[in-house]
Amino acid sequence: MDLDKPDATVLTLRPFAASDMRLLHDWLCRPHIAQWWGAAPSYAEVEDDFLPLSSPESSIKGYIAMLGGRAIGFGQSYVVIGSGEGWWEDEDDPGARGIDQFLANAEELNKGFGTALVRALVEHLFEDPSVTKIQTDPAPDNDRAIRCYEKAGFVAYSEVVTPDGAAVLMLRRRATPDQPR
Repeated sequence: MDLDKPDATVLTLRPFAASDMRLLHDWLCRPHIAQWWGAAPSYAEVEDDFLPLSSPESSIKGYIAMLGGRAIGFGQSYVVIGSGEGWWEDEDDPGARGIDQFLANAEELNKGFGTALVRALVEHLFEDPSVTKIQTDPAPDNDRAIRCYEKAGFVAYSEVVTPDGAAVLMLRRRATPDQPR
Protein backbone atom coordinates (compact mmCIF):
# COMPACT_ATOMS: atom_id res chain seq x y z
CA MET A 1 0.00 0.00 0.00
CA ASP A 2 1.21 3.48 -0.87
CA LEU A 3 1.23 5.32 2.47
CA ASP A 4 0.62 8.63 0.72
CA LYS A 5 -2.76 7.33 -0.50
CA PRO A 6 -4.29 5.27 2.29
CA ASP A 7 -6.84 2.63 1.47
CA ALA A 8 -9.91 3.20 3.67
CA THR A 9 -10.52 -0.55 3.70
CA VAL A 10 -7.23 -0.96 5.57
CA LEU A 11 -8.09 1.70 8.15
CA THR A 12 -10.38 0.20 10.77
CA LEU A 13 -12.00 1.39 13.95
CA ARG A 14 -11.98 -0.44 17.22
CA PRO A 15 -13.93 0.57 20.31
CA PHE A 16 -12.12 2.86 22.71
CA ALA A 17 -11.21 1.02 25.93
CA ALA A 18 -10.17 2.11 29.41
CA SER A 19 -6.74 0.67 28.61
CA ASP A 20 -6.34 3.39 25.92
CA MET A 21 -6.26 6.20 28.50
CA ARG A 22 -2.46 6.68 28.59
CA LEU A 23 -2.26 6.61 24.79
CA LEU A 24 -5.06 9.17 24.48
CA HIS A 25 -3.46 11.40 27.10
CA ASP A 26 -0.16 11.31 25.19
CA TRP A 27 -1.93 12.20 21.94
CA LEU A 28 -3.96 15.06 23.44
CA CYS A 29 -0.71 16.64 24.67
CA ARG A 30 0.80 16.78 21.15
CA PRO A 31 0.96 20.33 19.75
CA HIS A 32 -0.86 19.60 16.46
CA ILE A 33 -3.79 18.16 18.46
CA ALA A 34 -3.79 20.64 21.36
CA GLN A 35 -4.01 23.45 18.77
CA TRP A 36 -7.60 22.39 18.02
CA TRP A 37 -8.63 20.32 21.07
CA GLY A 38 -7.40 22.72 23.74
CA ALA A 39 -4.42 22.98 26.06
CA ALA A 40 -2.68 19.77 27.04
CA PRO A 41 -4.83 18.17 29.74
CA SER A 42 -3.69 16.37 32.85
CA TYR A 43 -4.10 12.62 32.96
CA ALA A 44 -6.91 13.04 35.52
CA GLU A 45 -8.75 15.41 33.14
CA VAL A 46 -8.47 12.86 30.32
CA GLU A 47 -9.85 10.16 32.61
CA ASP A 48 -12.75 12.39 33.67
CA ASP A 49 -13.59 13.37 30.09
CA PHE A 50 -12.94 10.16 28.18
CA LEU A 51 -13.29 7.14 30.50
CA PRO A 52 -17.10 7.23 30.13
CA LEU A 53 -16.63 6.62 26.37
CA SER A 54 -15.48 3.08 27.15
CA SER A 55 -18.88 2.25 28.71
CA PRO A 56 -21.44 0.50 26.49
CA GLU A 57 -24.17 2.67 28.06
CA SER A 58 -22.58 5.98 27.02
CA SER A 59 -24.31 8.01 24.28
CA ILE A 60 -20.82 9.13 23.25
CA LYS A 61 -18.80 6.39 21.59
CA GLY A 62 -15.02 6.45 21.30
CA TYR A 63 -12.90 4.74 18.65
CA ILE A 64 -9.24 4.10 18.03
CA ALA A 65 -8.33 4.27 14.34
CA MET A 66 -6.08 1.40 13.35
CA LEU A 67 -3.91 1.14 10.25
CA GLY A 68 -2.89 -2.47 10.15
CA GLY A 69 -1.94 -3.19 13.75
CA ARG A 70 -0.92 0.40 14.52
CA ALA A 71 -3.09 2.94 16.36
CA ILE A 72 -3.03 6.17 14.32
CA GLY A 73 -5.86 8.26 15.70
CA PHE A 74 -8.95 8.80 17.76
CA GLY A 75 -12.57 9.46 16.88
CA GLN A 76 -15.79 9.92 18.77
CA SER A 77 -19.44 10.04 17.85
CA TYR A 78 -22.40 11.28 19.83
CA VAL A 79 -26.15 11.71 19.66
CA VAL A 80 -26.63 15.38 18.79
CA ILE A 81 -30.11 15.90 20.25
CA GLY A 82 -29.88 16.50 23.99
CA SER A 83 -26.07 16.60 24.00
CA GLY A 84 -26.29 19.34 26.62
CA GLU A 85 -23.95 22.01 27.92
CA GLY A 86 -25.13 24.49 25.29
CA TRP A 87 -24.47 22.23 22.32
CA TRP A 88 -26.98 22.01 19.47
CA GLU A 89 -29.97 23.16 21.52
CA ASP A 90 -32.10 23.72 18.39
CA GLU A 91 -31.56 20.19 17.02
CA ASP A 92 -34.77 18.14 16.87
CA ASP A 93 -33.66 15.21 14.68
CA PRO A 94 -33.14 12.10 16.86
CA GLY A 95 -31.11 10.55 14.01
CA ALA A 96 -28.42 13.26 13.98
CA ARG A 97 -24.95 12.21 15.09
CA GLY A 98 -21.88 14.35 15.64
CA ILE A 99 -18.26 13.38 15.12
CA ASP A 100 -14.84 14.62 16.18
CA GLN A 101 -11.50 13.02 15.47
CA PHE A 102 -7.78 13.55 15.08
CA LEU A 103 -4.68 11.84 13.78
CA ALA A 104 -2.05 11.05 16.39
CA ASN A 105 1.08 11.84 14.40
CA ALA A 106 1.81 15.21 12.79
CA GLU A 107 3.91 13.54 10.09
CA GLU A 108 0.79 11.70 8.87
CA LEU A 109 -1.19 14.90 8.21
CA ASN A 110 -1.97 15.83 4.60
CA LYS A 111 -1.60 12.24 3.40
CA GLY A 112 -5.25 11.16 3.25
CA PHE A 113 -5.37 9.36 6.60
CA GLY A 114 -7.76 11.93 8.09
CA THR A 115 -10.18 11.54 5.20
CA ALA A 116 -9.96 7.75 5.54
CA LEU A 117 -10.70 8.08 9.27
CA VAL A 118 -13.72 10.34 8.66
CA ARG A 119 -15.04 8.00 5.95
CA ALA A 120 -14.66 5.02 8.30
CA LEU A 121 -16.63 6.87 11.01
CA VAL A 122 -19.35 7.83 8.53
CA GLU A 123 -19.63 4.30 7.19
CA HIS A 124 -19.79 2.89 10.71
CA LEU A 125 -22.49 5.35 11.83
CA PHE A 126 -24.63 4.85 8.72
CA GLU A 127 -24.71 1.11 9.43
CA ASP A 128 -27.40 2.10 11.94
CA PRO A 129 -30.56 2.75 9.87
CA SER A 130 -31.83 5.28 12.42
CA VAL A 131 -28.92 7.65 11.70
CA THR A 132 -30.16 10.33 9.28
CA LYS A 133 -27.22 12.71 9.18
CA ILE A 134 -23.76 13.24 10.58
CA GLN A 135 -22.42 16.63 11.52
CA THR A 136 -19.14 18.14 12.55
CA ASP A 137 -18.01 21.60 13.54
CA PRO A 138 -14.42 22.56 12.70
CA ALA A 139 -13.10 26.00 13.56
CA PRO A 140 -13.48 28.40 10.61
CA ASP A 141 -9.69 28.74 10.33
CA ASN A 142 -9.03 24.98 10.40
CA ASP A 143 -8.66 24.70 6.63
CA ARG A 144 -7.12 21.23 6.81
CA ALA A 145 -10.15 19.82 8.68
CA ILE A 146 -12.63 21.55 6.39
CA ARG A 147 -10.92 20.12 3.28
CA CYS A 148 -10.83 16.68 4.90
CA TYR A 149 -14.56 16.76 5.62
CA GLU A 150 -15.34 17.98 2.11
CA LYS A 151 -13.35 15.07 0.65
CA ALA A 152 -15.44 12.75 2.83
CA GLY A 153 -18.68 14.16 1.40
CA PHE A 154 -19.57 16.80 4.01
CA VAL A 155 -21.06 20.11 2.94
CA ALA A 156 -20.58 23.38 4.82
CA TYR A 157 -24.03 24.42 6.02
CA SER A 158 -23.48 27.58 8.07
CA GLU A 159 -21.24 29.35 10.51
CA VAL A 160 -22.39 28.82 14.08
CA VAL A 161 -21.33 29.78 17.57
CA THR A 162 -20.72 26.81 19.85
CA PRO A 163 -19.67 26.66 23.51
CA ASP A 164 -16.12 26.35 22.10
CA GLY A 165 -16.50 29.44 19.88
CA ALA A 166 -17.08 30.02 16.17
CA ALA A 167 -17.41 26.93 13.99
CA VAL A 168 -18.45 25.80 10.53
CA LEU A 169 -21.39 23.40 10.77
CA MET A 170 -20.79 20.69 8.16
CA LEU A 171 -23.31 17.96 7.32
CA ARG A 172 -23.31 14.62 5.59
CA ARG A 173 -26.80 13.28 5.02
CA ARG A 174 -27.68 9.65 4.48
CA ALA A 175 -27.80 8.96 0.74
CA THR A 176 -31.27 8.23 -0.61
CA PRO A 177 -32.18 6.97 -4.08
CA ASP A 178 -33.45 10.43 -5.13
CA GLN A 179 -30.76 12.45 -3.35
CA PRO A 180 -27.13 11.26 -3.18
CA ARG A 181 -26.28 13.19 0.04
